[in-house]
Amino acid sequence: MSVVAIPARPHPVARPNRQRTGPTLTITLDLTPGPLSPRLARLVQLLGELAESGEGQMSATDTAAVVPEPPPAATADFDHVRILAGSRAVRRGGRVVALTRIEYDLLLFLAEHPRRVFTRLQLLSNVWGYEHAVLRTVDVHVRRLRAKLDGVEVVTTVHGVGYRLADEARISVDHTR
Repeated sequence: MSVVAIPARPHPVARPNRQRTGPTLTITLDLTPGPLSPRLARLVQLLGELAESGEGQMSATDTAAVVPEPPPAATADFDHVRILAGSRAVRRGGRVVALTRIEYDLLLFLAEHPRRVFTRLQLLSNVWGYEHAVLRTVDVHVRRLRAKLDGVEVVTTVHGVGYRLADEARISVDHTR
């Protein structure tokens, strides 16, 4: 059996003299011995990540059977970027990279079309869905995407043309997660 307790978020520091107590969500899973189903393993993994982030606590009677081991690729290679298309999440190594909707769509589009150069107008049409914007909008989002993936060369500028996925980019797209 595994119990996860997620307390309410603490009140902002602006009001230190007011103590706030909030509801607690407790999730209890009765697990049978043996391997977990993929969906249940994913749920336990997500709850574990929530507890690791400091927003909750996770306790288990048999930790080895409850908490699945992270995949070796997620912890072994910090420069590998994984796009989880099903959950619209991006992971770099073992951590989640917080991207806006447009940054995520831009990265996914480039990852699904490697070795192709796209003009700013093509990117506006395919990622944004319209062409009636300032072309430098693409530059701003590429710059922000590069900053969030600090140290990983993912997008290459083709001067005078546009952008493409970098040849040395260690990136994979997982459509099942």
